[in-house]
Amino acid sequence: MHAEAPTPAAVELIALTKRYGPSSVAVDSIDLRIAPNSYCCLLGPSGCGKSTTLRMIAGHESTTSGDILLENRNITTLPAASRGTAMMFQSFALFPHLTALDNVAFSLKMKGEDKAGRQAKAQALLERVAMGHLAQRKPGELSGGQQQRVALARALITQPRVLLLDEPLSALDPFLRIQMRAELRQWQKDLGLSFIHVTHSQEEAMALADTMVVMNQGLIEQVGSPHEVYNRPATEFVARFMGGHNVLSTADGKVAVRNDHITLDEADAGSDWQATVSDVEYQGTYVLLGLRIDGGSGETVSVMVPEARFLQRPFQLGERARLTWDPQRAHRFAA
Repeated sequence: MHAEAPTPAAVELIALTKRYGPSSVAVDSIDLRIAPNSYCCLLGPSGCGKSTTLRMIAGHESTTSGDILLENRNITTLPAASRGTAMMFQSFALFPHLTALDNVAFSLKMKGEDKAGRQAKAQALLERVAMGHLAQRKPGELSGGQQQRVALARALITQPRVLLLDEPLSALDPFLRIQMRAELRQWQKDLGLSFIHVTHSQEEAMALADTMVVMNQGLIEQVGSPHEVYNRPATEFVARFMGGHNVLSTADGKVAVRNDHITLDEADAGSDWQATVSDVEYQGTYVLLGLRIDGGSGETVSVMVPEARFLQRPFQLGERARLTWDPQRAHRFAA
């Protein structure tokens, strides 16, 4: 019997590199496999290489070296229109003088498709994203969320195998951002496509992604599910960037401890991990306390205390406390 061939990745990056000069490396020989029909988020601080990586996949940025494969087809040198990808931009980039219908149909017009055919396809996609009734409105007459739906329909009309999203939610207000990320997730499942989404928001990535790719200084620090990346950060950088963790220097080396896994008790001069409360933030369901570790090291920690527990014992600014945690919940970084 022959073993079945492995399912090809939706997108595979092989030693992908982008240099802007001898000493300026934006993306440094990264390898990545993105599963078919999955939602992948590229995440990291400004300048980490995530947007450059997305633009190279799209064909809007040339590569210095390495390869980009889409379903085992090498697309590294193909023009953007021939790759089987479509890009949804942060600004939506809709033509202000065209209706929603004509914005969606525009790429088919450029390919020479007849008016009736392209408008029928555009109308069908607008219906799919709940915008059919607003097909004759221009972008200036639409809300931010409605414009995003039009931009999505325009990207989908080329029937891409992979949809690329460059911080598509950053221009929206917080309430609409939460609503639209739920819709993006549902559209990805309904369409059966792979989405590759660039964001600087940890919360957004964890809400959307099957796979998170955390980048830093042109390199990939960690790839994994949101649960894995959050609970088992591979490096100190990932732990600090993801937030919700304290990186503590112990006798056995540095460990990450989630701020909701630390307990505050009464100060005890004979115990380790004494600290002074330096900040108190009420967050509704919990209170976030900032504390400065005794001993002059300057280390600070944050502790998330459930509201009910804090009301029972409300630690105040300047008060001293003792920190404790279950050693099994202290995550040691990979060697």
